[in-house]
Amino acid sequence: MKKLFTIVSFSVLLASCGSAKKSASDLAVNNAITTSLDLTATINDKVPVVINPGRFTQDTVTFRLPRVVQGTYSISDFGAFIDDFKAVDYDGNTLDVVKVDTNTWQVVNATALDKITYLVNDTFDVESDDKYPSLFSPGGTNIEPNNYVLNLHGFVGYFDSLKNNSYTVDVTAPTSFVRSSALQTINTQASEDGLVTTTTYAAPRYFDLTDNPMMYGNLDVEEFMVGDIKIVLSVYSPNKTHTAVSLKETMYDMMEAQKQYLGDINSTPRYDIFLYLSDGKGAAPKGFGALEHHTSTVVVMREWATNEALSKGLVDVVSHEFFHIVTPLSVHSGDVHYFDYNTPTFSKHLWMYEGVTEYFAQHFQVYEGLTTPEEFYETIDKKITRAGYYDDTMSFTVMSENIVTQPYEDNYLNVYQKGALIGMCIDIMMREESKGNRSMLSLMKELSIKYGKNKPFDDDTIIEDITAMTYPVIGEFLHTHIEGTTPINYAEYLEKVGLTFEATKTETNYIQTGEGFILDANEEQKDIFFTKNVINNSFWAENGVKENDVLKSINGIEVSLANARMMMGTMYRWEAGTDVDIILLRGREEVVLKTKLTPTFTTVKKLKENPNATQAQIALRKVWLNK
Repeated sequence: MKKLFTIVSFSVLLASCGSAKKSASDLAVNNAITTSLDLTATINDKVPVVINPGRFTQDTVTFRLPRVVQGTYSISDFGAFIDDFKAVDYDGNTLDVVKVDTNTWQVVNATALDKITYLVNDTFDVESDDKYPSLFSPGGTNIEPNNYVLNLHGFVGYFDSLKNNSYTVDVTAPTSFVRSSALQTINTQASEDGLVTTTTYAAPRYFDLTDNPMMYGNLDVEEFMVGDIKIVLSVYSPNKTHTAVSLKETMYDMMEAQKQYLGDINSTPRYDIFLYLSDGKGAAPKGFGALEHHTSTVVVMREWATNEALSKGLVDVVSHEFFHIVTPLSVHSGDVHYFDYNTPTFSKHLWMYEGVTEYFAQHFQVYEGLTTPEEFYETIDKKITRAGYYDDTMSFTVMSENIVTQPYEDNYLNVYQKGALIGMCIDIMMREESKGNRSMLSLMKELSIKYGKNKPFDDDTIIEDITAMTYPVIGEFLHTHIEGTTPINYAEYLEKVGLTFEATKTETNYIQTGEGFILDANEEQKDIFFTKNVINNSFWAENGVKENDVLKSINGIEVSLANARMMMGTMYRWEAGTDVDIILLRGREEVVLKTKLTPTFTTVKKLKENPNATQAQIALRKVWLNK
């Protein structure tokens, strides 16, 4: 998480629009760009790739690797992982190539171009290497003897002028490897000795190629049906700690409940879950979470988690990804539909794509009986608290449209907190205004009928569209709290369903309260200071620490912006009974604290059912929670 002192990590996920499925024979057309990846020729964690585009008639062509990919809302620069780039003519000679930037190459004398070749480094191994971009693991690539995570946007590039051409992809690998991919297979051919097999896949266009990841290697795969949807669960556990069989029942129960929750909304005939379990050793990936594709998701989680903990994490993460079949698969803007991998524009409505999706991922669990109402209330509590870590006056539409620039980039993860709470508020209002007959989900169904996966909505008019389809209070809410900068009073909406916040004293750590962190950074002064939250942390309050006091040193170690994360981590692990020597700066006065750590407490507001709720509030709560 990019906010300075946030300890909790969250997953990042999003999808974009799809295209109609075509048969294998339709895809194997003459103008297909042929691509090959040879996993048997991997050297030093580098996979050789060959791109054959067919004949060009122009003198100069531009070839790129994606700078940004769908769902990441950050700069990826996959061109940084490319080595030994060459353009080869029909006589086997190399052609002149101009490297324009990190992700772009221009080939001169392109009428003679036969093919492009290059080597691809994986991203998992270099996540902490400053020479490479910092990528979220599920959107990256893995190249190791027993496992290949083939997010194809990291391997296969595109020509500016040919993005809508069809593709075929040959993947050559040891015959012993298990192959898992939702892309259509059009041919399989084994070598004469039977040790190597080449599988040929086809995609209608570049988008479909990047939207369908693969996993190869020593995998464990289980397939099962949920209604009319085929689920394919592919698991790589390096130490065989977990298996697809051990996780199958959890995934089945979850997706069965999701299917029931969605009802008649459009679905997909197949959904793939690619789960990479990191053992945490050496260069193993550290970015735990998932990246959504239209009909699949790539998940990276901890191998050392217990089966119970892993199952719980998968329910939260994968359910979110699966709900993306509602939005943005069925409901999305032109920025998503016509995505540009090099210079993308971003939709204003991340509150819908990520926020509403995250709300569905939590709400369906209580609605379908997978969790209790009390557990659901606790989830809402946490989201309200975590939303408080971010700028609550920032316009969500402005943030979304400018998400890869500051200060908006540092507020991105709020789409999973405040964004989900926005979905909750609209859901409650929809049920109240319709006497229980409509909801956030029914609204998304209506939008999917009006638009659908092949018809994007207009970013600038969708709020007016929603208002016309619903009620004036919904439009007022959207204009005030999503386009506008007015914070949401969540208690006002939760009161409608007979819930209230009750102040509760609870033990905390030495850097947080119920309202968030007690420390922040002053970039200009280059120091660390206590926020107003310090008065709600009993240890600091009892020792007389005040808002805006600067933290100068702890036990003789000076605190600075450079070591702030390390120092906060140390304070987070403090234990009662330990002696501490702290120096503060209050204005120009130095304040010295020499004391022993005592248990520290904070007052938090816990969401509970109001015993004085009216019958109307209780009735609305029952409709909301399906009790």
